[in-house]
Amino acid sequence: MRAEKAWEAYETVKKQLQELLFPRRCPFCHEIVPVEGETICPDCRRYVRKYYLIREPVCKRCGKALIRSETEYCMDCAGHRRSFDGGISLFRYGRRYLKPVMGKKPGYEKHYMGESVLRFKYHNCREYADFYIEELMREYGKRLRRLRPDVIIPVPVHPARRRMRGYNQAEILAEKLGETLGTEVCTDLLIRIKKTRPQKELNDAQRLRNLTEAFTVAGKVPGEYRTVLLIDDIYTTGSTMEACSRKLKEAGVHRIFCISICSGQVPDGEAAGK
Repeated sequence: MRAEKAWEAYETVKKQLQELLFPRRCPFCHEIVPVEGETICPDCRRYVRKYYLIREPVCKRCGKALIRSETEYCMDCAGHRRSFDGGISLFRYGRRYLKPVMGKKPGYEKHYMGESVLRFKYHNCREYADFYIEELMREYGKRLRRLRPDVIIPVPVHPARRRMRGYNQAEILAEKLGETLGTEVCTDLLIRIKKTRPQKELNDAQRLRNLTEAFTVAGKVPGEYRTVLLIDDIYTTGSTMEACSRKLKEAGVHRIFCISICSGQVPDGEAAGK
């Protein structure tokens, strides 16, 4: 008992020192978070939830935002076979068209969630994952628990890209989600064997060809891995999730549910205030 209390005290002091020396940055405006213990500026949280959080109507397959409530599937899911069984996308990627925000620095309204995820992905802003998973659980925690996933699998990156970047952002998301749900995380079953061109440079048909042989399943899928949560940072056309899901289904996984932090920008007519 005494050792446990000493360890708790150590962890508390360590956390306080980390916050003092390396204060948490807001995942939206990137300024220092003004409230201790928060993962985002309170004003930014309200702003993000109002303008970037994806709400109904959404695609019944991947979870991307839809324009019309009478539509069931996005264009990508309506036009392509899907191996995954469902999906959640948390935030809209693209910039919303808004007027300057009173009381904020000039240009505040130009921040957007896609910018946040790119900092998380390429600029070592790993602490942003705390906010992403916090909001994910706030919106979809009950739904995720009802799924009773057996394992969480992050979309892998090629070893060369991981060495260059220093981490796989999807793994960070998976670990945070796994801690929250109490679910196992597996990072060595699904692997990337081909270094492909960046997906953002390709059209839909090229994306599918680009990823056909990019992933493989290493070894045999454990029998208890029947329901899988597959997680990644950005979802665009769904080609990456589809390629990963096909490999996992071929290897014996029964059900796959995809989670992404951001999904592609909606048409201009759907932008806030229009």
